[in-house]
Amino acid sequence: MYPLLDPSRFVVFITGATSGFGAAAARRYVAAGGKVIATGRREERLLALQEELGADNCHVITLDVRDRVALKKAIESIPAPFDAINIVLANAGLALGLQPAAETDLDDWQTMIDTNVSGLVYTVRLLLPGMIARGGGHVVTLGSVAGDFAYPGASVYAATKAFVKHFALAIRSDLQGKNVRVTNIEPGLTETEFSLVRFKGDESKADNVYAGTTPMNAEDIAESIFWATSLPAHVNINRIQMMATTQAIGPFDIYRDK
Repeated sequence: MYPLLDPSRFVVFITGATSGFGAAAARRYVAAGGKVIATGRREERLLALQEELGADNCHVITLDVRDRVALKKAIESIPAPFDAINIVLANAGLALGLQPAAETDLDDWQTMIDTNVSGLVYTVRLLLPGMIARGGGHVVTLGSVAGDFAYPGASVYAATKAFVKHFALAIRSDLQGKNVRVTNIEPGLTETEFSLVRFKGDESKADNVYAGTTPMNAEDIAESIFWATSLPAHVNINRIQMMATTQAIGPFDIYRDK
């Protein structure tokens, strides 16, 4: 048996760490002895997370991944020992609205593209050279089952997650011989603030998504991320697609005029 990697040596850069998967992953890595750079737009939540996890374990940076210049400056200013990053969790992303394509708000589409695509590739591109120079690491991207199975009202959201899937698979080839692994995490129904954001704070609509069923939670996803990054260094998990037991693919959306 090959040994698992030592999580006490993990230094993890996490985008979107103010809630959901990002915050849960930060807690999981610190609990295992690792160190975390937690980033996000909501400073008060980052500071609360830092207080919870301890400043020796969690360094926080308030930033918006859509701002490439600010992101670059933030990465360059990370102090030791947090600068020895060997895991990147490009988690920041969102869905906005569920209107049909002809009725959607173009600003919502643009925000999803800017965050889910541009912000993610900025994060990965800016952190890869350092990991390569330090001898290796692991890139974890946050996709979705929607990247394979689109659904009504999610045209651009699904398209962004399809991009993430193919981006992750493509950079695997670019990184051959660099000792950098790449994993795309693709969750299905998970109860976080995802639906609250999608419906712009409408709690009744958000709650209705999970009513009468048992969704996954942020800790389930964080555990899968942790598992993939803890495997022996010669093992790369390309994709983890996971769904709640109460969710399945289909049925097909069929329009009937009668």
